[in-house]
Amino acid sequence: MLEQAFNGLVGGAFYALLALGLAVIFGMLGVVNFAHGAFYMLGAFGSYVLLDSFGVNFWIALPLVPLVLGVVGVAVERLFIRRLAPLDPLYNFLFTFGLALILQDLVKRQYGVQSQPYPRPSALNGSIDLGLFSYPAYQVFVLAVSLVVCGAVWFVLARTRVGMIVRASTERPELTRALGIDVARWVTPVFGFGIALAGLAGVLAAPMRAVNPLMGADLIVTVFAVVVIGGLGSVFGSVAAGFAVGLVSALGNYYVPSLSQTLVFILMAAVLLWRPAGLFGREEVTL
Repeated sequence: MLEQAFNGLVGGAFYALLALGLAVIFGMLGVVNFAHGAFYMLGAFGSYVLLDSFGVNFWIALPLVPLVLGVVGVAVERLFIRRLAPLDPLYNFLFTFGLALILQDLVKRQYGVQSQPYPRPSALNGSIDLGLFSYPAYQVFVLAVSLVVCGAVWFVLARTRVGMIVRASTERPELTRALGIDVARWVTPVFGFGIALAGLAGVLAAPMRAVNPLMGADLIVTVFAVVVIGGLGSVFGSVAAGFAVGLVSALGNYYVPSLSQTLVFILMAAVLLWRPAGLFGREEVTL
C-alpha cells in the first residue's frame, strides 16, 4: 500500500505542476488554456530533440526547455490571447483548442505517431532504499523537483510583495484593479510562467512516459478535473488536488482497477456536489 501511495505521489507531481500553471493562467486571464497539454508534450519532445539532434543531455534540457517554452508562451499571449481577451471567453477557448491541434499535427508530421525513446539520466538509473521498500531513483527525483518547485512558488506568492500582487490578481482580478494595481502588467509574465511549468512537467515525463504527440491530449482532461476539484483559480487548491488525485488514481488502480479510468471524475462530481466552487475555491455571491 505504501508503494502504491508513493506511485500516486509521483503521478500527482505531474498533475500538480500542470494544474498550478493552469490555475494561475485561468485566475488572472480567465482563459481555459486547452493548449496546456500540447505545451507539456512539447516539453517532452523538446528534450528528445535536443538529445537526438544536438546531443544535449537531460540536465541541460531541464532548465532550457521550460525557459524556451515560457518565451513562446509570452509571444502567444501578446499576439493572440491579449487581442481576444475583450471578447467572449469562448473565443480564447476555441483558439487554445485549435492551437493544441495545430501543435500536435506539426509534431505528428515530423515524427509520426510512434513513441520516441528517451533514456533516463545515468546518475538516476538505480534505486533508493526508502526503508520498507526500494524505489527508482528517477521517480524520487521527479517527486522532489515537483515539491521544490511548488514550494518555491508558494513561498514567492505567500511571502513576497510581488507574489501577493500576483496572487491577488489571480484570485480577485477585478478587486485588485479597483485598488489601483495594473493587473495587465502581470498578465504576460504569468502566462509565460504557466506555460514554462507545463514544459517542465514534459521534460520530467520524457524518461518515464512515452514521448508521443498525443501524450498531452491523454493527460489534459484529468488535469482539468484536478483544477476543478481544487477550485478554479486557486493556486494552493490546484497543487493539493494534484497530489490527492495522484494518490486516489494509484490506489484506485490497485484496489478497484475496473474504476481506474473514471475514479477521478467520480471524485470531481462528489466534490462539486458538496462544494460547487471546489475544495479551495471561493463561492461567488450573486446579488
